[in-house]
Amino acid sequence: MTFSVCRRLCGVISVGLMLIASALSVPASAAESQQCKTVRFGVVDWTDVQVTTAIAQVLLDRLGYNTEVSDRSVPDVYAGLADSSLDVFLGNWMPTMTDIVQPYEEKGQVKTVTKNLESALYTLAVPDYVYEAGVRSFADIAEHKDKFGGRIYGIEKGNDGNMLIIQMIENNAFGLQDFEILETSERLMLAQVKGKIRRGEWIVFLAWKPHPMNETYSIRYLAGGDDYFGPDYGASTVYTNTRAGLAADCPNVSKLLNNLMFTLQMEGAIMDQVMNGFVPPDRAARDWMFNNPDQVSEWLQGVTDAEGNPVNPGALAQSMELKFE
Repeated sequence: MTFSVCRRLCGVISVGLMLIASALSVPASAAESQQCKTVRFGVVDWTDVQVTTAIAQVLLDRLGYNTEVSDRSVPDVYAGLADSSLDVFLGNWMPTMTDIVQPYEEKGQVKTVTKNLESALYTLAVPDYVYEAGVRSFADIAEHKDKFGGRIYGIEKGNDGNMLIIQMIENNAFGLQDFEILETSERLMLAQVKGKIRRGEWIVFLAWKPHPMNETYSIRYLAGGDDYFGPDYGASTVYTNTRAGLAADCPNVSKLLNNLMFTLQMEGAIMDQVMNGFVPPDRAARDWMFNNPDQVSEWLQGVTDAEGNPVNPGALAQSMELKFE
């Protein structure tokens, strides 16, 4: 009787030990869903988001993941996160995007996982000579309608900044009811800024930091837009958004996304290569990471490769070196 009980107990213990050993031998990433092997990013036509997305994309590629990037408008990016056709968006500028993001967060369709940039700015600006001529706040724009041609220059349709300008015009805020917004792209808007400044003409336009425009042109940000762009000249924080469930499905990918913190100087340097050096975003990101291995190490803290293996941050940073091919 004792032998029989022992045999049964020993058998149970043996099987249990085998299961534990088997579980310990499985890579950490095995807990991730198979869909995590491909990470899908939404991007919009803003150089800063293209740059930060390129950083995340290059890191994930080096870790053994596949990545896809989908160019969309801001509303379409959030629709994609909500229906899970996209996984990540690194360009949630707040507070100006509150009205866009909040409905999705309230429904539990989109998650804000971390802030990735602080001390940003986003509001209207003018060339310095326009500022010195007396246009120093939103309230000064309307009285110079003729010099501005009755236009405020925005960027692509669906952008949150454009939406705020449209609201100001519709509400006749600051006496702007007779103005129109010119919706175009970042590059075309900046081409207008460049041309107007070269000719000494007046222009009022959407501007933001970080961006090389702040070093390339002498511009001044306008005060008084607090009710629309927020206080302190549109002081902004940029957040990372994901689809609902990404953290549970893909803990290793989520860990990397939580680690991705950027600085104004970092983004400005990489954007300068893209905009003024005509370097593709992924190559500019690789070059910066190759020259800043300590930052790469910070981003990879607690992160494994796609198979759950430890990562050597130094070796990974060295692999970013650009070579002639």
